[in-house]
Amino acid sequence: MTLKRLSDLIAANQLHGKRVFIRADLNVPQDAAGNITEDTRIRASIPAIRQALAAGAAVMVTSHLGRPTEGTLRPEDSLAPVAQRLSELLGQPVPLKQNWVDGVDVAPGQVVLLENCRVNPGEKKNDEALSKRIAALCDIFVNDAFGTAHRAEATTYGIAKFAPVACAGPLMAAELDALGKALSAPARPMVAIVAGSKVSSKLSILKALSDKVDNLIVGGGIANTFMLASGLKIGKSLAEPDLLDEACTIIAMMAKRGASVPIPVDVVCGKAFAPDAVAVVKRAEDVADDDMIFDIGPETANMLAQQIAKAGTIVWNGPVGVFEFDQFSHGTERLAQAVAASGGFSIAGGGDTLAAIAKYDIADKIGYISTGGGAFLEFLEGKTLPAVDILQRRAAE
Repeated sequence: MTLKRLSDLIAANQLHGKRVFIRADLNVPQDAAGNITEDTRIRASIPAIRQALAAGAAVMVTSHLGRPTEGTLRPEDSLAPVAQRLSELLGQPVPLKQNWVDGVDVAPGQVVLLENCRVNPGEKKNDEALSKRIAALCDIFVNDAFGTAHRAEATTYGIAKFAPVACAGPLMAAELDALGKALSAPARPMVAIVAGSKVSSKLSILKALSDKVDNLIVGGGIANTFMLASGLKIGKSLAEPDLLDEACTIIAMMAKRGASVPIPVDVVCGKAFAPDAVAVVKRAEDVADDDMIFDIGPETANMLAQQIAKAGTIVWNGPVGVFEFDQFSHGTERLAQAVAASGGFSIAGGGDTLAAIAKYDIADKIGYISTGGGAFLEFLEGKTLPAVDILQRRAAE
C-alpha cells in the first residue's frame, strides 16, 4: 500500500515551521459526570502529536466525540475533558479552540485541540466548501484516525483532498501495515475467529474470509446458526434460521478448497440469560428444546486451541461465548490463551474482543490490536476505506 507517512515528511525535514492538522480518534467513553473512563485512544494519539511538535510544527488536532447535532455544541459533546488529558500526557498546555473553521492561532512548538469536528455543519456529509475551509488552515494534513477511515467526512476525506500535503500518521500506518500483513500475504495456515450474536451483521466478513482462511472458527449466535445448518438442534438458542442457506454455502465454499468451519462437538448451556444461570456442559447432539447455548464446551475449545496453535496468521473478531458471565467465559478464555501462546502473527479488533483481551490480560501477547471497530471489519471484508483511498490517491500525484 503506497501512501505518504508522517515519518517520511519528518525524515525529509518538511515539518519545521509548518502548520500541521492532525485528525485523531479521541472518541473516548465518559461517565455521567463527563469524566473519561478509558483513555486508550487518547494515549494512542500521542506519538503523532509528539513527532510533529519535535519536528518544529505548529500543531492542530481535532476529533469527533459522541453523536452531536451539527451546529449545536452541548456540554456533553465538548472535547474539554480530552484537552485536559492531552495536556497531562504531553506535559504542556493544550488549549481548546471553538469556532475554529475560519482561523486558528497556533505557533510552532504549540498544540491546540479543535472542538468536536462533527459540530460543524457539513462535516458528516463531507461538504466540499467546509473541506476547503478546513484544508486552508494547514500546510500538512495528517490522518491518524483509523477508526474513522471507513467514513468519508470533511476531516477524514475532504481535507485530505484539498490540503497541500496529506499523509498517514503513525497509528494509521501501523494499522494498515498490520492488516496488510494479515490479509495480503498471510503466513499459513490462516485461522479466523469470527464471533457475535448475528450472522447477518457479519455475513459479508464470513464470505470474504471463507475465500482466504484455512479454518474459520465461528462463535456465539453465529456458531448456533452454523450448528443448525449442520443438522444439530440448538434449543432456544439465539440463531438466524433464515440464513441457513448462507451458512451452508460458506461451509461448502470452504470444504471445496480443503478448508473448514469447525462445528462445536460440545457446548455449555443454561436455561436463562442471567449472571446466575447454571452452566451445564452437553454434547452438541444432546441440546434440549429448552436449552440456550452460551459457550463452546471444553472439548471444542481444546480442538480449536490446537488449530490456533498451528496457525501462521490469526485474525480475531469477537468472543465465542457470553464471556461477561464467568460460567460461560471458559471457551473465550481458552481461545484467548491459545492466541496469546501462538507463534503466529495475530491481529485482533472489535470492542468485545478488546474487552476480552483486557479481561484475560494478554494485550502484550497479541501481534497487533486494532483501534478501529467498523474500519477493522470493513477492511476484513475487502472494502475500500475512503480515508485510506484518498491518501493513496494523493500519494500518487
